[in-house]
Amino acid sequence: MNNNARPIAVDLFAGAGGMTLGFEQAGFDVLAAVEVDPVHCAIHCYNFPLWKVFCKSVEEMTGGEIRDKSSIGDRAIDVVFGGPPCQGFSTIGKRAEDDPRNSLVFHFIRLVGELQPKFFVMENVRGMTLGKHQEFLGEIIDKFQYYGYTVTLPYKILNAAHYGVPQNRERLFLIGGRQELLQTEELKYPPPVTQPPRGSSNLPATPTVWEAIADLPAVENYSELRDRDWIERATPEGCATPVSPYARQMRGETPLDRDYAYPRQYNHTVLTGCARTNHSPGAMERFAKTLPGKTEPVSRFHKLDPQGICNTLRAGTPSNRGAFTSPRPIHPIAARCITIREAARLHSYPDWFRFHATKWHGFRQIGNSVPPLLAASVAAQIMERLGDKPLKPTLTIELANPELLGLNMSAASKHFGVDPHTIAPRTRGRKQN
Repeated sequence: MNNNARPIAVDLFAGAGGMTLGFEQAGFDVLAAVEVDPVHCAIHCYNFPLWKVFCKSVEEMTGGEIRDKSSIGDRAIDVVFGGPPCQGFSTIGKRAEDDPRNSLVFHFIRLVGELQPKFFVMENVRGMTLGKHQEFLGEIIDKFQYYGYTVTLPYKILNAAHYGVPQNRERLFLIGGRQELLQTEELKYPPPVTQPPRGSSNLPATPTVWEAIADLPAVENYSELRDRDWIERATPEGCATPVSPYARQMRGETPLDRDYAYPRQYNHTVLTGCARTNHSPGAMERFAKTLPGKTEPVSRFHKLDPQGICNTLRAGTPSNRGAFTSPRPIHPIAARCITIREAARLHSYPDWFRFHATKWHGFRQIGNSVPPLLAASVAAQIMERLGDKPLKPTLTIELANPELLGLNMSAASKHFGVDPHTIAPRTRGRKQN
């Protein structure tokens, strides 16, 4: 891999890698990623095997360690990005920096200051822009300025549905760069490229739920998917419905627009993430009676409208906060919740991208992540501001360590040589309907 030919990026709070993938698709080499959860680190290593993953908290990281223990070395870094969790908004005082639940965002800013990238991207919940939380956001902007960075203002809430993702997902993005680089030209936010179905602008329509998942297998017809998560993938000709242009892109049969990601070598005949969920007969009856676009009153699950877009996919709580499963949307046709692969399609993950083999971890990894196509749109703006022409890679990456996909917390911690109690063990969760 000729790392010198492509701009360099670092992903903090990497999770399974939604932002890493989006920046890769825009033409960046994300040479280092930091993630505290060993299970997420294992998934990241599987999907991005050529780049360094630090299985540590950002609180324990320094910019020097990131440089010295990855292939970055003393080279200039073009962008640092990530979505630090910010909790405890209801208890924010005059110095939110002193709230340990919110300190991670300031470690993100510290690492930006130490690494001195040309630009940065910080993603977070839109709630940070509301009410008294704006005081906290103001502290964040001031801290970036302290380290010599200018934040593009006004900051913006970006909806993934405006960037080709069949999901209504709004998130705050802060973007900016070193002050000396933005004196003559600011860093701009990406303009919308699609509009949700039935929109009123002249933009192309965002893919619908059905366009995103119609070609995927009807898992309720396959008893073997009670015990495993993979199935032989049907050819486009073997699908029950025509395969949409969006689905063909996710299947890898036609290229994404302006996709500069490394091709992956994997078994194209196998589709993963298809494990069934065992619902009670009563739950299935309620699901079947629920109208598309409405909420089933007992479970409070939202039933997808096949001609609309998905509601926001959420992660649920981590193991150290009860391990509650987030409500999973009901399939628009079948009387069941969607599968991991269906959720991945609705999040703009291509089919080669694999998640943890368990549904709890898999849905958590998707719900916690930035949709790759949204990240790619933001990254493309930075690429344009850099003045670089994105390069198509010539190397193909082999995805060859499937054992990483099934590691539990104990095994994943052992694999990375970290404390198995870094993330508290799962103790309880919501019973499956």
